Amino acid sequence: MAGYDASAVEIDGPWTHRTVSAGGTRFHLAEAGEGPLVLLLHGFPEFWWSWHNQLVSLAEAGYRAVAVDLRGYGGSDKPRRGYDLMTGAADAAGLVRALGEANAIVVGHDWGGLVAWTMAVYHPKVVQRIAVVSAPHPLRLRQALRGDPLGQGWAARHALGFQVPMWPERRLVRDDASLVGRLLHSWSGPGWPDAGTERAVRRAAQVPGVAHCALEYHRWLLRSRPRPDGIRYAQRMRGQIRVPTLQLHGALDRFTLPVSAQGSGRYVSAPYRWKLIEGAGHFPHQERPQAFDAQLTRWLSDPEPEL
Repeated sequence: MAGYDASAVEIDGPWTHRTVSAGGTRFHLAEAGEGPLVLLLHGFPEFWWSWHNQLVSLAEAGYRAVAVDLRGYGGSDKPRRGYDLMTGAADAAGLVRALGEANAIVVGHDWGGLVAWTMAVYHPKVVQRIAVVSAPHPLRLRQALRGDPLGQGWAARHALGFQVPMWPERRLVRDDASLVGRLLHSWSGPGWPDAGTERAVRRAAQVPGVAHCALEYHRWLLRSRPRPDGIRYAQRMRGQIRVPTLQLHGALDRFTLPVSAQGSGRYVSAPYRWKLIEGAGHFPHQERPQAFDAQLTRWLSDPEPEL
């Protein structure tokens, strides 16, 4: 990739970096541990590094943890198209198979959480369980945006501003991606991010093509609603999710309000668990990693994960 500085993405640590092809697209990932596969999907405006704490904790707990850069992010390919939830789910399902597994536990944050919800409906045979973080079920999110414009609508105002062409991309990376840093601070609880995390995310956001691709996801989410593809997607997502589901949310999340995520369990017919992470905002797996990991690993080890 012309102009791509690998050091912005391939951060050293107790994991291995490699590239895996799935469905004709190359994905960069970081991998640690051995055991059942846990596929970790990041959200906006981050990259695989979002899960660096969990790569370590899940490996120590006996899992094969794989954190991937989504299509358009980090070291993964940045094609012109495919920034919709159906393609994201197909990408992730293809990655599970490319990693040599028939199925996986899928953990997704923010946009990665929306992909996890979608995988459970579109590719149920590839999913053992899903854990979604800071991400309502896609239909619950639509309801919250429509029914609470002064609450969730105002909280998501940045996403609405991303709908115009070209200018948001330039604004996102201007002044050393200072807007990315401001979004991290404004959406999180007190005391996060630390300087190193902010620097890493801001640097990765400036990899050529990332800003445009990241915003294309947001554009599809809103623009598709009246289109045939969006209507078909909404109809399909009314189907019940039949794999155990854990929903984790920061109690202080100011971007995706906890009240907007509550109620997602109505779309799950399998065992479902909802937990708030106190003291955390939109990034609970990074803001309160010990509390987050305790909830996640306890649920993963529970053969019958009811409430």
